[in-house]
Amino acid sequence: MQSGAILVTGGAGYIGSHVVRQLLQRGEQVVVLDNLSTGFAEAVQGAELVVGDTGDAALVDRLLTEHAIESVLHFAAHTVVPESVENPLKYYGNNTCHTRSLLSCCQHHGVKHFIFSSTAAVYGIPDSPYCTEDTPTDPINAYGASKLMSEMMLRDLSRACDLRHVALRYFNVAGTSPDGDIGQSTPRATLLIKVACEVAAGRRERMYVFGTDYPTPDGTGVRDYIHVEDLADAHLKALDYLRGGGESVTLNCGYGHGYSVREVIDAVERVAGHPITVEATDRRPGDPPTLIARSDRAREVLGWTPRYDDLDFIVKTSLEWEKKLAAGKAYGV
Repeated sequence: MQSGAILVTGGAGYIGSHVVRQLLQRGEQVVVLDNLSTGFAEAVQGAELVVGDTGDAALVDRLLTEHAIESVLHFAAHTVVPESVENPLKYYGNNTCHTRSLLSCCQHHGVKHFIFSSTAAVYGIPDSPYCTEDTPTDPINAYGASKLMSEMMLRDLSRACDLRHVALRYFNVAGTSPDGDIGQSTPRATLLIKVACEVAAGRRERMYVFGTDYPTPDGTGVRDYIHVEDLADAHLKALDYLRGGGESVTLNCGYGHGYSVREVIDAVERVAGHPITVEATDRRPGDPPTLIARSDRAREVLGWTPRYDDLDFIVKTSLEWEKKLAAGKAYGV
């Protein structure tokens, strides 16, 4: 489906690049805006890449005008939770203030559709291990709070003008493109599956398990892991939904079931064919024992049907990418 040009902010990053590729594969006209602070130009294959900041209003104004942008997909953000605790103003400045600037430009130019990359971190430590979109939001770090503020701005702006939006709250994103053309090369990554695969590929000496005394079957935290290709497809489904006249909505993106840290490590060792070095340490403040998405609403509203709900497959694609990085055959080395 093609209907108007699309601006993708942060489209050279991990998730954004997978979305850009899916958009291009179906013939969309895509422009990527990325400052390459954590993204890679090599990840943008076939779209125009403009290097710059989302908060640069003059640049955004020019792009929206020159390309007659109808839809914006907004991924550009800082995403490292511990860093957001240490340097909260960095996160409010980039994630919230730059989003406010982007939204102002969108309003001025009459952008019709806006898809926002949000996070399960907006829920904080929920009372229930399963989160619906109606679970109270109570973020416990600047990352989650900065994203929630952006959701609020989107909500209020959509009520005040013709812009309609979909905010997608991601759970734990993992995996890479099955063909190995693009992947996750984020430096100093903290995501469990990537870290474990880095160890398995010899790119990291060991990994740490933060807490083994949670009230879970094996004592380690349980999370809902979603393959990046399924998450990217949810964005395309959200775009189609808005183009079809859908109303603004906030949706969870996950598979609806979880795996423990120990189960993930077992899967990495199983796929790699050898053990990895693991060290147990204390819990991290603010980590809930279990966090799993209820994403029935996304399936119903968007007609979204995930294809890669298999832990070993998610690990396999991640490990293959880490092996390419270890061999110097992928970008981000």
